[in-house]
Amino acid sequence: MESRRGPLKSAVPSNVVSPVRRCSRTACGRPAVATLTYVYADSTAVLGPLATYAEPHCYDLCAEHSERLTAPRGWEVVRLSDGSAPSRPSGDDLEALANAVREAARPQERAAGAGGKGGGRGGDPVEVGRRGHLRVLRSPDS
Repeated sequence: MESRRGPLKSAVPSNVVSPVRRCSRTACGRPAVATLTYVYADSTAVLGPLATYAEPHCYDLCAEHSERLTAPRGWEVVRLSDGSAPSRPSGDDLEALANAVREAARPQERAAGAGGKGGGRGGDPVEVGRRGHLRVLRSPDS
């Protein structure tokens, strides 16, 4: 039905809501990327990845506001990292990976050396076969 001013609008509000949650800061319309929660008993502000559901006691923040977040004097800010974000490997991780690659490249040397050693519990197991990343080991006693 139309009036002189144009089409009539429905008096029933629409249930369609944007699936994108917005920053809780006043006058900020950017999409939220993090959730802020206060732990009053510990005087701690916890900033973590965006929560699955919007909670009334939590605040959703955009990237800019989450980076600039400060807490009141005497409070601690705990920033939880997102598990899905790629983390940079440490030097120890890279060294361990290099050692594992070197070790896997010479399985015959290790198997030959293990047969000649005397162990406290009957010696080390001997590698007799390999399929992909799986190894078949035989005890020197058998």
